[in-house]
Amino acid sequence: MISQLFPSILKNCYIDKFHDECGVFGVYSPHKVDTFSLIQFGLFALQHRGQEACGFSVLRDGFIISHKNEGLVLDFFRNISNSKCYHGNAVIGHTRYSTEGGQSKKNIQPFFGEDSDGRSIISIVHNGNLVNAQYIRKKLEFEGIHFISEHSDSEVILRLIQKYLLESNNDLEKSIQKTTLDIIGAYSVIVLMDNKIAAFRDPNGIRPLCYGMLNEETYIFSSETCGIDSVGGFYVRDLFPGEIVIVDQKSIRFSMLKEKKYTKKRICSFEYIYFSRPDSLIENINVYEIREKSGEKLYEQHPVEADVVIGVPDSGVPAAIGYSKASGIPFKPILVKNKYIGRSFILPKQEMREKMVNLKLNPILDEIKEKRIVIIDDSIVRGTTSRRLVYILRKAGAKEIHFRSASPPIIAPCYLGVDTPSKKDLISYNHTDQKSIAKILNVDSLEFLSMANLIDILGSIHYCFGCFTGNYPVKKK
Repeated sequence: MISQLFPSILKNCYIDKFHDECGVFGVYSPHKVDTFSLIQFGLFALQHRGQEACGFSVLRDGFIISHKNEGLVLDFFRNISNSKCYHGNAVIGHTRYSTEGGQSKKNIQPFFGEDSDGRSIISIVHNGNLVNAQYIRKKLEFEGIHFISEHSDSEVILRLIQKYLLESNNDLEKSIQKTTLDIIGAYSVIVLMDNKIAAFRDPNGIRPLCYGMLNEETYIFSSETCGIDSVGGFYVRDLFPGEIVIVDQKSIRFSMLKEKKYTKKRICSFEYIYFSRPDSLIENINVYEIREKSGEKLYEQHPVEADVVIGVPDSGVPAAIGYSKASGIPFKPILVKNKYIGRSFILPKQEMREKMVNLKLNPILDEIKEKRIVIIDDSIVRGTTSRRLVYILRKAGAKEIHFRSASPPIIAPCYLGVDTPSKKDLISYNHTDQKSIAKILNVDSLEFLSMANLIDILGSIHYCFGCFTGNYPVKKK
């Protein structure tokens, strides 16, 4: 039994990855379009960014109608019988992986605000995390503003915008400007109201947001370009850090936040390592290309003789292909992934977790026996999944196992929109000696991509490397 050999290996194996909080998507047209299909396709393309819940708000005949629930995108939309009710001229949507606010249904986005007659007049979706959300919430509650969610920082953004709309005679741009003076953290936001749509990013651009077009009149906003591709649109560009874009029936307007608390561009480097789909462009950089280059750099850093290179599906595969190209060692897709197990596949009993060892990843045994293997994953977080994989390969008869991480050692948790373990659970924080980690993983050698090589691959130092260095562009309050 695996539990007798490694009693704690499987305890948290299903959460041995970083998880991005969510994906956001929006479409605006001056005319009525099939918003139901557009939001369904867009959210499905962003499913990897959040698998706990999803929802959308449609602008139909001047009114906002919202629908949201727990579950995967396809299951969610399959249960909607009256799809024609959700045809309008604009729509925004959200896929959720909870960080701030927890898993309560009250925290599912979009959030919306109502007028005195109980009609929804504004709705927002948000990707990121505010570091001063609870302070602002208490201040607004003291002013008599009511909240629906339990602790959501996304609703804080909405209530602030509503407050400033009242003070500025419904001027959305001014209200967003004032809101961003109050909030601190990571935020990519799409707002729907009054026959217009707005999108804006924090001054560091920590979380991604881009826009494209479906035709000459229809605009698309998405966390990633794969969302734009999914509806047959074409990518224009990413929003600049600190940029506000507002589209209505007459025009599209661009402006910048007037007062910046922090001015350095610092998009999350983990978007390229793990979060984003490999077919996406983030800040006009090809995600797949970055991952493949990381594998090439890993071989340059620490060459090793081996018989086969394998990648941990899915995000470790491009790096494994790059390692194979650089080394000449053949790449083989030896680890077979069961694609029907989502991140929400959680079994409460230890006995059942043990039965999951070969359920998600299962090796082709004949390709492993007596072979010297290089195994590449995008990162090592807790180390539980890595140890589990090594055990499987050892059991299958691997002669040597050389583990390579396509990112530097993770030594700090993130508080800017990523669900991460605490410091005490990070294997590289607890064991700074690489040889100690190799011994824990039971591998013949271990190598992490160096920070210098990561910066070289990305082509700039203007990224957030907080989980690797402990230094973040925004200080935690």
